[in-house]
Amino acid sequence: MQGRPNKKEPRAIDIHVGNRIRLRRLALDWSQTKLGEALDVSFQQVQKYEKGLNRVGASRLQRAAEVLGVTISYFFEGGPEGTKESQQDPAIASSDEMLKFLATEEGVALNRAFARLSDGQVRRRIVALVKALAPTEPEFLPREAAE
Repeated sequence: MQGRPNKKEPRAIDIHVGNRIRLRRLALDWSQTKLGEALDVSFQQVQKYEKGLNRVGASRLQRAAEVLGVTISYFFEGGPEGTKESQQDPAIASSDEMLKFLATEEGVALNRAFARLSDGQVRRRIVALVKALAPTEPEFLPREAAE
């Protein structure tokens, strides 16, 4: 039997774990190269992990948790439940969209800047402004951050 004629699509959990790796890497302001060096893999391999194209093995996920300063459970928080019903749940889809945005350069920059605001009233006004400017229905797809 020869190799599979069609490669499988990435599984939802692999994409979710990859997004969580990317989110934490960006929060630490690390490049894919720096994370790759810490995990003893190439930056291309980190890219594949982050996109969910390659699964992260258990020992490598343990090492990622150590170098990124999180628990292994961090990578699975808010992940898909594994059933078709849960994957179609609008709340889960919305959470996935938010996670994808937070993993972009814009999402990380916005989050960092917002967290530095100490005045609660200013923070509430910014939230109100963004809500007023945003369309009522989400019509954007977060663009991939360029590496």
